[in-house]
Amino acid sequence: MQPKSRKRKQRAVVDTNVVVAGISGFRNQYVPGRVPSADLMYHWADEEHFIWLYTENILAEYKEVLRRLHVRPAMIGAFVNLIRERGEAVEVRSEAEILPDPKDDPFCACSERGRADMIFTLNPKDFPQSQLKAKVLAPTPAVKRRSR
Repeated sequence: MQPKSRKRKQRAVVDTNVVVAGISGFRNQYVPGRVPSADLMYHWADEEHFIWLYTENILAEYKEVLRRLHVRPAMIGAFVNLIRERGEAVEVRSEAEILPDPKDDPFCACSERGRADMIFTLNPKDFPQSQLKAKVLAPTPAVKRRSR
């Protein structure tokens, strides 16, 4: 018998706008299919269907933006801790300015250095596909959950 081949988990970088939209989807009760960004975050937290790549700069941006939007500090802390626990830190030494918005360069640098398969964003025009190896994707509505 041959051993089962393991499918490599996809590696992804998540733009701050997806995080903001996703967290807003949890403001009340989470309803699958209502907010695609919340679906992405929920399924990642529940099933870890991709490896969330991050740098310290990216986590700092998540925290700063969420604080500015008055997200409860406990929720921000739990969210960041979950990413640290389940995600993969990427060491980036320098961030070249290659994007229309330099604030997005840390996400591209993380993507390139971390060998990401995908970058999730709600602003694909901010991430020119021609300059990136990772596929630039918007979160999609929830798909039916796999049976366990």
